[in-house]
Amino acid sequence: MTLRIGSRAPNFTADTTEGVINFHRWIGDGWAVLFSHPKDFTPVCTTELAYVASIKKDFDRRNCKIIGLSVDRVEDHRRWAKDIEETQGHAINFPLIGDPNMAVAKAYDMLPHDCYFHGEMGLILSGDTSDSRKESDNATVRSVFVIGPDKRVQATLTYPMSVGRNFDEVLRLVDACQLAAAHNVATPANWRPGDDVVIPVQVTDSVARHQFPGGWRAPRPYLRIVSQPGRAA
Repeated sequence: MTLRIGSRAPNFTADTTEGVINFHRWIGDGWAVLFSHPKDFTPVCTTELAYVASIKKDFDRRNCKIIGLSVDRVEDHRRWAKDIEETQGHAINFPLIGDPNMAVAKAYDMLPHDCYFHGEMGLILSGDTSDSRKESDNATVRSVFVIGPDKRVQATLTYPMSVGRNFDEVLRLVDACQLAAAHNVATPANWRPGDDVVIPVQVTDSVARHQFPGGWRAPRPYLRIVSQPGRAA
């Protein structure tokens, strides 16, 4: 299953470091970021989880929950969390999903292409439990899914195993998605909260006049630039 922008985020029930959750009920009426890492007790993942813990309050302010996943067992997550706190100075303060049978990883299409092959019974996953897999087998399980209150995928990011993610960019992405959902605007390149935004092409001028009575700048008819809605004067 390939998830695309606007796809319904697959629901699941799974054990986590904070107990068993039903994913959609756990999200509730807010936003969520589901991010995965290739394997416990690995260096890049250690730095990533610690940094996310250090900025969890920033997600909280956005009414956005965060939850991590790898194809490891919950007990492994708990043992690894001690290393993370001791080496990085930040205790894990969000749930980590245990996915030893890779049910969630497969539902979200997180695994690299060469993990799959066609057998007599159809598509088969090579190494169907975490016990039989190394981090190199999980190379592209460094994915991010931004999920809205409607439980639909609003944005995705996928990094290779060798590249740690910029979670400040994930925060910016959440800001942009929330702004677009609330005000029907789009954000230009390198936008930061408070910067000007653009009016999407599907919004006609007549509709835009009602939405933006103060007007906009239009260096081209398709390029209509307006102050960010809700920005303090």
